[in-house]
Parts: sequence; C-alpha cells; structure tokens
Amino acid sequence: MVSMSKPLIRLLGQGVRAATKLRGGGSAFPGLVMEKLHPDFVAEELAKLPYGVVVVSGTNGKTTTTKMAVQLLEAQGLKVFTNRTGSNFVRGVAAALLGEMTLGGKLDADIAVLELDEAHAVHFVKAVKPDYALLLNVLRDQLDRFGEIDTTRRMLATVASATTGTVVLNREDPRIRSLAENVQPVVTVKYYGLDESLRSYFPSDDEMRGGTVAKATLPEADVTLTAFSGTSATFDLAGVERVGEINLYGIYNIFNAAGAMALTRAVMGEKLNEDKLIAELAKITPAFGRGETLNVNGRPLQLLLVKNPSGFRLSLASANADDYATMITINDQYADGRDVSWLWDVDFDSLKKTGVQMVSGVRAWDMALRLEHDGVKVDEVNENLADALKGFIASSGNAPMRIFCTYTAMLALREELAKITDVERVS
Repeated sequence: MVSMSKPLIRLLGQGVRAATKLRGGGSAFPGLVMEKLHPDFVAEELAKLPYGVVVVSGTNGKTTTTKMAVQLLEAQGLKVFTNRTGSNFVRGVAAALLGEMTLGGKLDADIAVLELDEAHAVHFVKAVKPDYALLLNVLRDQLDRFGEIDTTRRMLATVASATTGTVVLNREDPRIRSLAENVQPVVTVKYYGLDESLRSYFPSDDEMRGGTVAKATLPEADVTLTAFSGTSATFDLAGVERVGEINLYGIYNIFNAAGAMALTRAVMGEKLNEDKLIAELAKITPAFGRGETLNVNGRPLQLLLVKNPSGFRLSLASANADDYATMITINDQYADGRDVSWLWDVDFDSLKKTGVQMVSGVRAWDMALRLEHDGVKVDEVNENLADALKGFIASSGNAPMRIFCTYTAMLALREELAKITDVERVS
C-alpha cells in the first residue's frame, strides 16, 4: 500500500465529501475515510483552536442548546465550528471538519461546539479531551439502547472526568449535579439552575415517575432562571438580574437557555459582553424539528421532536391544544428507540377536548391505543406517512398545525414537506 501524507489524505477526504454530497450520500462517509487513513485527524485539527472544544450532552435538549451556545458565542465575536448535522460519531465530526476547511487545510474557527449523545460522547472524549462540557439532564430515553438510567449517568461522568477546563452542570437534576464528584481537581465546576418557584415546571426523572427527591442544599448557580412569561425570561447572572426574549417553542428551552448562557460566560470570562449575550437570545430560532415552524399553504406547521415521557409532557404543556390541529407520528427505528412503551408514561389529558386529527408512523396503532386509553378521540390512523401528512393538512381547516414526531418520522416528514414548502437543509 502506498503511504500518503496527511495533507494528501485530507484532500482525498475533501474530494470524497464533495462527491458524496453531489450524489446525495450520507454525511459521515468521508469521515469514515479519514478514520481509516488518518485516525488522529479530528484530534489534531481541534487542538489548533485557540478557545478549544465544547461538548454538549445529556438526554434532552442537546440540539437546541448547542444551537443557542453557537449563536451566543458568535455574538461575542468568536468564530464557531459545530457539527451542524448532529452526527455524533468522531467520523461525523471529521466529515463536518472536511466541509469547513479550505483546500489549504485551514479551519477558520476559534472554538468548536459539538453536540454528542451520551453513548457517543464516551468514545469521542477518548480521542479528544474537551476544554468545556455542558451537561443537561439524565432522563429515561431509548433505554433499549443505553440501558438503565444510572448507566447514562456513568456515561456523562466519563465526559465530566475527561474535561480539562470547565464543566457546566444543571444543578436541578440530582444525577447531573452529582457529576461534580467526577470532575478532576484542577477543573472548574459551574452550575445553572432555577428559582425555587419554578422547579415544579421542570421535574427530574424521579419526579416524572412519581418518586420523591430528598431535599438537598444546592450549590450557587452562575445563571439562574428566576421568572418567565410568554417569550420573556428573567435571569440572575451571578447576582445581576437581566431580562431577555426567547422566541422558541417550549418552556424547557427557556431553561436550556440558562445552560447555554452559563457556558458562554465560562468560555468568555472577563471578555464577556453581557448586553450582547442578552440581545442575542431574541435572535435564536429553533433547530430543525425542535419547534421548527414551516409555512404550509399560508398556515404555520410546527415539527416537535418527542422521544421520552418528560420531553413529550413538556412539549404538550407548552401550548394550548385548543389553538392547534394535532398529528402524532411514532416510529421505532434504532434512532427512535425500539421500545415505545414509554408512551404509557405520558399524560395525554390535555388533548381530550380537541382530540388528535391524525396518527401515523410504524407504531401508529400503538399510539392510537395509548390515546384511546386516556379518552382522546383520534379522527384517523394512517401508517403511510406521506398520505397521512396530506390528509392532515387537508382536514385541519384554517388552524395552525403541529406534529409531534419521533426522530426518523421527523426526517421523513421534512422530506415530504420539502415538496410543498421551503425546508432548511441539514446536511
């Protein structure tokens, strides 16, 4: 086998990436090429960034929180590299790097902010030690993939232990808060949190499942969400109260904003421009499928990703069902989680009055049965997603539309919707 220099391998990888994009191929394949020919490519390139590497992980909210962190850091004047397609593997990050680098091999970035799910983060931090970690929550999510909830906590403990600069933790989640025990002695720990009056809006996993959480003395938070009303949110930033606007669907995203703000404060330190930090909040738009709003025949249609009881519950609670026509689409592919029994831990009482206009997806009948058990009327069940979407749009009158969907269902819906309206590309 003829040996190749690293620059030549990189150029080969960039060529493969260009070819796969032209053919509509998967975004991670060029990264697989680099993984085989130059295994240290990602570590070597990310090590050149002056502000280092951020890893964002946890069960819920990674994509939107990563997007928030990227925009907040950019508003501070940093150039940010991120794995925008959300590919969690090291090879996915490699493919994203190939796409951002010049032919001369330069990456025009100051910092990398990477979304990684819990399992993949464990492998990533073996190759790349992050300078910062933002760890969000531990909830029961796709347990057929990741095992018991304490296994997920151990995965995030590996990330916390590998971080070399600052670890930012959600102090309201007892399992996340406990990760401070796993942080290296020379590493700084920062927290974000809630005012006591808001804690009932954001239950922990144990509380979601009817358990109780022992009272604990909570550490001081660098950023605390103290109040919210509509799109307005009040934050305590290390003792200074600031009010900002957040135009994202879901009350949980307001709390996620506190995490992104705490991370930004940790990265910027004394260079932080607080006015720009607050002003940028209002400019953040939803990540694809996370409250993303599309225009369909002059009416808004929201795509709402659901993957576990807490996320579904909070998504349902974030808007009045009377204001929307509702569709639910449930698949059971690997990326969704094979076991859909978690649907029985969701309370669907808020849909009783209006019902659900359409249920679709591979597990449509399981979802319909779950709704029937809660006394929620279902107008139609159609396992064929394309036909179901057309029927839903046609039958929903003039009402704004929303679709709760699992991950692969969301991707398929976006493909169908791209045929009739503008849909942002994600690869």
